[in-house]
Amino acid sequence: MKSIAALLKVHAAAAFQALYPEAGVTEAEILVNETKPEFKGDYTIVLFPFVKSLRKNPVELGRSIGEYLVSQYDEYTAHETIAGFLNISIADAFLAQYLNELSTEMPTAAQSKRIMVEYSSPNTNKPLHLGHLRNNFLGVAVANILQEVGNKVIKTCVVNDRGVHICKSMIAWQMFGNGATPASTQTKGDHFVGDYYVKFNDAYKEEVAALVAEGMSKDEAEKEAPIMKATQQMLVDWEAGKPEVISLWKTMNAWVYEGFDATYKAIGSTFDKTYYESNTYLLGKDLVEQGLQQGVFYQKPDNSVWIDLSGEGLDEKLVRRKDGTSVYITQDIGLAVEKQKEYQLDESIYVVGDEQNYHFKVLKLICQKLGLPGADGIYHLSYGMVELPTGKMKSREGTVVDADDLVAEMITLAQEQTEAAGKTEGFTAEELQNLYHIIGVGALKFYLLRVDPKKKMIFDPKESIDLHGFTATFIQYAHARICSLLAKTNYVPQALQAQEALLPAERQLLLTLEQYRSVLLQAAAEYNPSALCNYSFKLAQLFNTFFEQCSIARAESEEKKLLRQTLAAHTATTIKHAMGLLGIAVPERM
Repeated sequence: MKSIAALLKVHAAAAFQALYPEAGVTEAEILVNETKPEFKGDYTIVLFPFVKSLRKNPVELGRSIGEYLVSQYDEYTAHETIAGFLNISIADAFLAQYLNELSTEMPTAAQSKRIMVEYSSPNTNKPLHLGHLRNNFLGVAVANILQEVGNKVIKTCVVNDRGVHICKSMIAWQMFGNGATPASTQTKGDHFVGDYYVKFNDAYKEEVAALVAEGMSKDEAEKEAPIMKATQQMLVDWEAGKPEVISLWKTMNAWVYEGFDATYKAIGSTFDKTYYESNTYLLGKDLVEQGLQQGVFYQKPDNSVWIDLSGEGLDEKLVRRKDGTSVYITQDIGLAVEKQKEYQLDESIYVVGDEQNYHFKVLKLICQKLGLPGADGIYHLSYGMVELPTGKMKSREGTVVDADDLVAEMITLAQEQTEAAGKTEGFTAEELQNLYHIIGVGALKFYLLRVDPKKKMIFDPKESIDLHGFTATFIQYAHARICSLLAKTNYVPQALQAQEALLPAERQLLLTLEQYRSVLLQAAAEYNPSALCNYSFKLAQLFNTFFEQCSIARAESEEKKLLRQTLAAHTATTIKHAMGLLGIAVPERM
């Protein structure tokens, strides 16, 4: 079933062909928008692109096209041209019949792509924090949306489980742990290891200060601090495969993974494949040799290998150190090749913060210059950082907003709000706990997804759960209200028959429901879940207006009652579908 906008494009192209065949106007050239509320009509055809070639006054052109549409097609009842915009009104009978065919299901995609969405990418020296939450929510939502419009999507995570960062936690545990474990301290594993990362930093600062007090320069003290030298030696030992170091590394990472799994379960993040840096950090070394032979890379006298990207507006980039070891970009190139071999991807989307914009420009350029399969499909879904009203967060100082703490806080806020509103009657204790989780986590997800990914944002927990604001809670309540209303009015789905004229609120709600597929396609094309957030909120608002103006229980006729019930049912279905793609559940009772 075509959208009304798509159908109007077909009919408008036919009108141009009939009236102005010399212009050769096609559907693809015709732009159709929703008519602005201050004008009459439902959809607007933009005429400016054709005025010059046809040498027609835009008002005359609009009048001729509008008259053709109204006279030739039963779907349209009136037209009005304002400057270069032709506003078209849709027939009530057509809209009512269209309601019978509405569905949230997408038509079978003409061409499905194989798309990998990589997100989360945590370090194993600390728990997930607020920034990780925006990353996970974006990754899951984009993957869901792309899959919904017909693509084969593979959700992946790359765990940064090696390097100096985890060695810092390991050294601190050896120095201060006294054999403690997550179980013995009743601490979640990722929090337990993260605490030792903070302890490392505190001890490191003290040692540096002591060395400076003894007369050493700060730069030298930072290099000579015993705890840092021990950490660097541990990294060397790890790379050499020293058994006791590898054993401790495996033990502490296992604690972290158990903690991560609990958090992922609470926030609804899943992955089809997980890559570990400890298994991938040597990838790409052979590609450096290949690049040297192709002339893509060049070698400096000290044996380090570089690529010159100044012609692309960037600079020179190191791809192999003088001692022969690889750098981060090298293993990313190697991993990109491994992913392509395993999945034959059309697109590979990296959900990573905007501080890595340069890195991903370089990655794509290098892969393209090497002629690697899938290089053109690399896409960095860059997003702005999440800050608090108090400013930026710092992991090493222990000032980040922990993901688990934030989820718990949101669930508590949901409980307090529900109890204060007196909305707990009729629920069992278990049902209430589930409801608080749905409301709290839903509020958190929606607040972090409602902003365009490219923009930075400030997170305010209380604002995110406001029942009357631009929130998931507002939308969830609208859904629950509809479910209750349909149950009370004994709604039984059935086909609508001919209807009398639609009231403005009925008409606007129906037209907005009809636009859902177009919004979903837009969200997929732009990798932008905020489009669904905005649409869901608008739909909930319009339903509230409709409900206030158009009684279902006291409808003027049985036909009107069924029409309004059907509108309400489609609204609930569409809200549930859109919010579900965002990873947000909607309860039937609140």
